[in-house]
Amino acid sequence: MSEVHQIAHPLIASKLTRMRNENTPTGEFRSLLHQITTLMAFGATRDLPTEQITVKTPVACAEFPTLACGRVTLAPILRAGVGMVEGMLAVLPDASVGYIGMYRDEESLQPVEYLCKLPADISADTVIVLDPMLATGGSAIDAVSTLKARGATDIRMMNLVAAPEGIAAFQKAHPDVDIYVAAVDEGLNERAYIVPGLGDAGDRIFGTVG
Repeated sequence: MSEVHQIAHPLIASKLTRMRNENTPTGEFRSLLHQITTLMAFGATRDLPTEQITVKTPVACAEFPTLACGRVTLAPILRAGVGMVEGMLAVLPDASVGYIGMYRDEESLQPVEYLCKLPADISADTVIVLDPMLATGGSAIDAVSTLKARGATDIRMMNLVAAPEGIAAFQKAHPDVDIYVAAVDEGLNERAYIVPGLGDAGDRIFGTVG
């Protein structure tokens, strides 16, 4: 069974509280999302493999660690996941970025894929799926299935806020993919929104009305 890694840190918790506030304006919401994502990136990548290389400093030659995992590919789920990309690139500037476009059918509450744009070969990549919310888990499940169908084997799911229902559904569908999250909330309401959550992340990031 996959693991849920809750990345606990006072800075993350405080910034997330400000994001939850319904009076937080769009610009601040975006900035906080960027900041939290950057902080979470350290937890989500802490076990990436390293290797020793020889480096000549101004004083002497010595061996030091460097990443040995090959390419990292970020796979934000459109549209809200786009808000996490720059925060990840702040610490992984050489990462590739692909996009998986999905929207939730408001009647069935099921995800519908409308776009998938990824690097040509992701079979050897460490792929980090980005989406602020893990609610029912439907979009995350379908996105990871899409990645696996294209050859990805090392996949991580990264969310700000998750509902227990979404976690359970995701773990059942993808028991080999770990989840990295800032907070696990109480559950879902009748509209499948996370409670207490922070509202519709996409609308709040882009200043639109749901």
